[in-house]
Amino acid sequence: MTSRKLLFTPGPLTTSAAVKGAMLHDAGSRDRDFLGTVRKIRERLLTIGGAAAPNNGGAYECVLVQGSGTFAIESVISSAIPREGKLLVLVNGAYGRRITQMARIHAIETETLETAENRKISPKAVEERLAASHGITHAAVVHCETTTGIVNPIEEIGAVAKGAGAVYIVDAMSSFGAIPVDLAATRVDFLISSANKCIEGVPGFAFVLARRDRLLEAKCRARTLSLDLYAQWAGFESDGQFRFTPPTHALLAFYQALLELEMEGGVSGRAARYRANHTALMGGMAGMGFEAYLAPEDQSYIITTFRYPSHPRFRFEDFCARLSELGFIIYPGKLTAEPCFRVGTIGQLSPPDVEALLKKMRRVLEEMGVASVTA
Repeated sequence: MTSRKLLFTPGPLTTSAAVKGAMLHDAGSRDRDFLGTVRKIRERLLTIGGAAAPNNGGAYECVLVQGSGTFAIESVISSAIPREGKLLVLVNGAYGRRITQMARIHAIETETLETAENRKISPKAVEERLAASHGITHAAVVHCETTTGIVNPIEEIGAVAKGAGAVYIVDAMSSFGAIPVDLAATRVDFLISSANKCIEGVPGFAFVLARRDRLLEAKCRARTLSLDLYAQWAGFESDGQFRFTPPTHALLAFYQALLELEMEGGVSGRAARYRANHTALMGGMAGMGFEAYLAPEDQSYIITTFRYPSHPRFRFEDFCARLSELGFIIYPGKLTAEPCFRVGTIGQLSPPDVEALLKKMRRVLEEMGVASVTA
């Protein structure tokens, strides 16, 4: 068994040695140098979203939130929507359903527009629902739905939401940092992502890029103390500090990850590497007979879902466990009705790493007595 494993997952991800090394230093949460790092992180995240000051005229703000990406999504849902508000959730996977669940737990009136998991959400269908439904104030969508890897058309949906006067919330957990996003062009009011995704940091916090006017509207709306998005932002603005204990080591690692993103050529440079990883994966998986769940035109280069093969000797649990023993981690599926598994192509990986995974897959299949997955 190897001690170092490569993570072919949607996050947490394989990280660089320098990102890991950044966590070898302790930092005081109120120390001037640490607060300077936090400030630079917030500035750089706005730059990635195309909203760096002074170009955005102060239109957007960055709020860091302790916890996983789900914490930050719940922070937005429970803070931005007023008691009399109504949320429309656009759902074509597990993560859209999660937004629906958290909204209902907070007693927010909620409607869903359900789309098949292998279909992009239709802006036309969104427009029709917004016109037909009464009282919708907010709309939420997942950009890259990690259930399958499908990418929803957030710019077109944003235009529809704005036309209907709805506040627009985008879960960009698995896309931000690798799929270009322009906050203004997308008309997004709240965009949420996480440290341990395409920017290649480690788990510990997430972040929200918010229109400043929408953030100000959230004052006194929060349904929780620790997830109060406005109060979190106001704390940063007053003294640069987190309201509660920050994940200092994760923040130091993330700043290093941001520097590495810049050195790679920013979002376009990272996207090029991820595309190369995905191309290598798809060619190798097709050669073994695996069938991708999504049509090629709908598939992202972030994560890919594959159907279980029909071979009677194929058992995913065995397949996955054997790969893990050889140093390669893949993920089970999250589809509601069809058995599948997922392979991520993000993180500190390159095409030779993908080729190494494919080689081990062939070895494991042979050991399982699966000469061809289509047999």
